[in-house]
Amino acid sequence: MSSYYVYILANKRNGTIYIGATNDLARRVSEHKGEKNKGFTQKYRVRQLVYHEEVSDVRSAFMREKELKKWNRA
Repeated sequence: MSSYYVYILANKRNGTIYIGATNDLARRVSEHKGEKNKGFTQKYRVRQLVYHEEVSDVRSAFMREKELKKWNRA
């Protein structure tokens, strides 16, 4: 049975955040830190893992990711 993760990265306290989902959290955080993919996280230097949670299936991971993206930061 596979595990999936929903995670939040930040560039600094109260700074820019990135919310994503993956099946390999260590690999994905490493990719963000190494700036392997051009895009949002590279542009805003979002590299610090500040939150993650484990879910049992990919559908739940994507649903939770969308839920988190709708949150009000306050």
